[in-house]
Amino acid sequence: MNANRLITMVLRMVMRKLVKRGVDAGIDKAAGRGKARGEMTPSERKTASGAKQAARRARQAGRIARRIGRF
Repeated sequence: MNANRLITMVLRMVMRKLVKRGVDAGIDKAAGRGKARGEMTPSERKTASGAKQAARRARQAGRIARRIGRF
């Protein structure tokens, strides 16, 4: 294995982690979890909770789709 392939491999690993963190942060922000729990009204809390569950299901579906795509 030459140096170019090693560098590319390490760079891809780092970029994958950075992109994952960015996507997760964006989903959290869109789900309304940017506010503190005490600042939210009861309806906002309910909406944020539903969005949090939807985001969790979306992440899980993405993982499953990637797994299926490998075959």
